[in-house]
Amino acid sequence: MMNTMSSVLRDRVRQDGMPPIHRHACLIIGGGLTGLRAALEVSGRGIDVGVISKVHPLRSHSVAAQGGINAALGNADGAGADTWQAHAFDTVKGSDYLADQDAVALMCRGAPGTVFDLEHMGTVFSRKADGRIAQRPFGGAGFPRTCYAADRTGHNILHTLYEHLVTREIQVYEEFFATSLVIENGRCAGCTALEQKTGYVHGFAAGAILMATGGFGRIYSRSTNALINTGDGTALAFRAGATLKDMEFVQFHPTSLAGTNILISEGARGEGGVLVNRHGERFMKRYAPASGDLAPRDVVARAIQTEIMQGRGFPGDYVHLDLTHLGKELIENRLPGIRQISIDFAGIDPVNEPVPVQPAQHYSMGGIDVDNNGATQIPGLFAAGECACISVHGANRLGGNSLLETVVFGKNVAEVIAGETGQESNVSDQTLETEISKIDARIDDMAGCADGENTGILGAELKEVMFSRFGIFRDEETMADGITMIRSLGERSENIVVRDKNRIFNQGIVQAFELQNMVLLAMAVAKGALERRESRGSHARTDYPTRDDSRFMMHSLARLEHGSVVITYGPVRAGMFEPKERVY
Repeated sequence: MMNTMSSVLRDRVRQDGMPPIHRHACLIIGGGLTGLRAALEVSGRGIDVGVISKVHPLRSHSVAAQGGINAALGNADGAGADTWQAHAFDTVKGSDYLADQDAVALMCRGAPGTVFDLEHMGTVFSRKADGRIAQRPFGGAGFPRTCYAADRTGHNILHTLYEHLVTREIQVYEEFFATSLVIENGRCAGCTALEQKTGYVHGFAAGAILMATGGFGRIYSRSTNALINTGDGTALAFRAGATLKDMEFVQFHPTSLAGTNILISEGARGEGGVLVNRHGERFMKRYAPASGDLAPRDVVARAIQTEIMQGRGFPGDYVHLDLTHLGKELIENRLPGIRQISIDFAGIDPVNEPVPVQPAQHYSMGGIDVDNNGATQIPGLFAAGECACISVHGANRLGGNSLLETVVFGKNVAEVIAGETGQESNVSDQTLETEISKIDARIDDMAGCADGENTGILGAELKEVMFSRFGIFRDEETMADGITMIRSLGERSENIVVRDKNRIFNQGIVQAFELQNMVLLAMAVAKGALERRESRGSHARTDYPTRDDSRFMMHSLARLEHGSVVITYGPVRAGMFEPKERVY
């Protein structure tokens, strides 16, 4: 039976009064699609692996992915047969030519095999009448290449992988919150993590660590992300000396449910849904004459926000997504989750009336800088999935490529790790115990203060600063003021007080660590956005409205130097496709 850190084991390792320490050849931090796929690959090669997950793996944010996973399965339409090269072109164009094209080729070539692997593992994809996997059109794609399981694709894939994880009896440290990385002799050799159900800080030694902790959308007040998406793994790597890449590129999904900002899948428009303003006008042809409602997400989000800013939205800052013409049968078969969300959270049945939608932060194109093998600049530390920037999305991600990235690179990076490690880390217990003591001291300081800053208040202020000053449209003056505000919030976050002194399931402790992580990442986003004086993909500046390839066909690189975020630039790897004007 799978061991999730039983009380028997915990008591045994604490009998001598020392902190609990665990050793694995490979340790994966994150229990979503990337982490689970990597764990299965490492385990399948006979290597001992452990998974640390902030929540139960089935509560990872991967479960919320709705629309589908891209793969050129060779199906034909009026334009011919889809190919991985066509998929790669759409991806590079969608990225506004900032993606590294060799990484894109790896992902797109591996896509069909990845989907078939998932199918053979038990993922229940929707089907065509002839039995083939069904594919729907998504924004920015030249073919209907998004494979889907109704509108619960991430849910289906995550449950499939988790079932295999249970079968393999892979060690999962469930509801453990990673608090630091342990660097010894320049190599990442382990980490610490807070066991939430006991309040103990544990030490972990590993020959290799894979960061698979997802995005950091909760730095924004409007986000489709789960509350757990606070960028913890990205921040830990940053503090440990890793470089972050392209952090200014933050994707706003055009259609979140107004008010709650729950995701309304792009699949709704892929199935024929249309956007209309308060005058009943289908406005997308004004912004994307050829693609209309199926333009890429950055284009659609800016279009909706422009309609709202120019007074053509509805009171409450939203437009309508109209599905009523699709009919009840299609909606029930292909968009059942969207219908249920609309009924439960807005009191609206999309069969009968349009759904109010507005843009909200959705995805982070930037993340930990890694090479095509998932390796960071720190030996022993790897990253994959949304927390990493490999970079396959560049300045804007196409819908359907995020699920693909998690599974393709979760597997690929695990293969690299398996080839490099077969034994546990030799980091000493004493080194781990010293790091545990540091984290314990931080917690004691927060819980020992009689007075200090309130995490909730600081978090709300940070989120509002990010949405209002580093949102869909940006400019120099507004962002400069925003950086001053973030800097002040960072200083105040060092004086957080945790009112509840009991460590058992103390969410105040977790939220304090999360807030400090979010403030750090917010500064990386903000400085990258301020210094990129052009508009490209999701990064739209009203004071620099055009793309500037002569100066900014470069990846931004954020480093932490003496506590400050410093931005430099590095080259983009091109090759297959020359940059062109990006029109839809």
